[in-house]
This record gives sequence, C-alpha cells and structure tokens, in this order.
Amino acid sequence: MNLSLITSILLPLFFFWNQVQYSELVGTWQLTYFDGIEKIVHSPEYQNATPTQRANMDARIKFRLENTVYQFEEKDVLKYIDFVNQTVVQKEAKIELKDENMLIIHDEDEDRLAKIVELSPKKMVLLPISATSRSGKLVFERIK
Repeated sequence: MNLSLITSILLPLFFFWNQVQYSELVGTWQLTYFDGIEKIVHSPEYQNATPTQRANMDARIKFRLENTVYQFEEKDVLKYIDFVNQTVVQKEAKIELKDENMLIIHDEDEDRLAKIVELSPKKMVLLPISATSRSGKLVFERIK
C-alpha cells in the first residue's frame, strides 16, 4: 500500500519534470536529418538512377535540409521555411505545447501535430503525427 501511495505521488512529478517548456524551444533550429532520406536512398528510383539523376536527388535533399529552419520566438510564434510549388516561402504560425510534449503548429491552412521525442540545448527530435503520412523523425540542431 505504501508503494502505491509513493508511486501515485512520484509519477505525476516525473511527467511534470519531463514536460518540455516553451522557453527551451526558443531559438533557431536547422534540420540536419530526417528518416525520409533513408527511404529515398534505399528506393528503387534512387538505386536504379543514373549518376546524374542521383546527383540531382542528392542536391534536392541537401537543399531541403539547408532550407528547413524553425525559429521559435517569444509569445508562442514559429517562423519557418516551407516549400510551396517547389518555391521557398517564409511562413509564420502560432504554437501550442500540450501535455506529453505534443507540439501543435497552427498554420494558416491546417493544424500540424508533432511529438517532441528528444530535446537538449543543442538537439531537438520531432516525430510528425499525421493520419495520412509517415514521414519519420526530424532531427534539428540549434544554430543560434
């Protein structure tokens, strides 16, 4: 019975201490890796591509990584680069941080959901959550 009482007191404290605070996100983050790269590199299209086609795919991957930057600002604002019709576009969204480190990005067209699965002062790992897509983990490094 005492173990049950201790568990019921300590478990909520554990989740409270592990809850990400928005202030920890504030700053600029550069995408350095996403699981989708592995899918592309192991795909038949990539494996069977000519050297020129592969170089083109590699350049597009590099361009995407270099241009995916999230800037979390005070007052729950996210400025980020998005790609619309293969054009780089600067966007801004409201951010909400919910229980269990769920990040809701209130974009102009839709709400996007991601779970913060890892966060340190220099690294952030997001797992986008969508009913239609399985893009895998996104790994960001703090750049400013």
